[in-house]
Amino acid sequence: MIVRWGLEELPGLLAELHVERPFLIAGDRWSHLDLPATGRWSEVPSERIDEIAGRAQGSDGILVVGGGSAIDLAKAVSAATGLPVVSVPTTYSGAEWTQFFGIRDPNRRMRGGGAGARLGGIVYEPKLTLELPRPESGGTALNALAHCAEALYVAGRNPTGDEHALEGARLIGDSLPTVLEHGDALEARTVLLRGAMHAGAALAAAGLALGHAMAQALGGRYGIPHGATNALCLPPALRFNQPVAAAEIARFGAAIDAEDPAARCDELARLSGYERLRDLCVPADELDEVAEATAVRPGALANPRRASASEIAELLRSIW
Repeated sequence: MIVRWGLEELPGLLAELHVERPFLIAGDRWSHLDLPATGRWSEVPSERIDEIAGRAQGSDGILVVGGGSAIDLAKAVSAATGLPVVSVPTTYSGAEWTQFFGIRDPNRRMRGGGAGARLGGIVYEPKLTLELPRPESGGTALNALAHCAEALYVAGRNPTGDEHALEGARLIGDSLPTVLEHGDALEARTVLLRGAMHAGAALAAAGLALGHAMAQALGGRYGIPHGATNALCLPPALRFNQPVAAAEIARFGAAIDAEDPAARCDELARLSGYERLRDLCVPADELDEVAEATAVRPGALANPRRASASEIAELLRSIW
């Protein structure tokens, strides 16, 4: 993976990948950017993968600007066409680091997913995050923080993932409170984006665990942004894993300078505007069904402590 910082580095990165005719996937809000493109798709998210792949014929790469939904869409098109993806992330989601993707309709309902994207490169431009609202800033940053926490205890953990996870957690813990209070603080935004970069690398190295599995099941069923569900699901997942992963969670806590990392993540979620699942219109009488869907997800199966559907339902009720 080629990683560069600054949008001015994009032409050079494309040249390194021998991409001369990129097809652009970016929402209308990024129409003011001067980007190379032989064609463009602006409906994000979208389930019209075959149509987009058809429009990309004649291109030699996919260039995407946006958050996790846009990058997932680009990865789905990459898997369908075999073209490499160059991502310019505008949130802290980390989607740019994995070949896996989810396909959502315009209402954000999950309509499938897969793997097989060709990852070519990433260009990080902190200035593109300056107008990201507080809920999206906090939610996607807490998603990144969950990547860090889970990489330290998931079944696929490894030294490379640990290194990225601890550095990512440190940078996110240092910068997120400032970003939530002063969204126009470019220096803090830059540090936060660097933390998210390390979190994405940790995700790619180690994988996901229970908190993400819960968040994915909720988001896929109700169309809730992934950052919002991760903000709420990380604290109960940390508490559930405490009996079997105390040392790893303590390392995570030290990185974010918190004796009680679950409580600190709770606090950051509230500062971001997320308090309860009920506020996101999740029905209480469907939590058992969400728990059953969570229990069979890969993240739940890779968790260090196996969680039954009934145990997951109790975790969901604790944040409802």
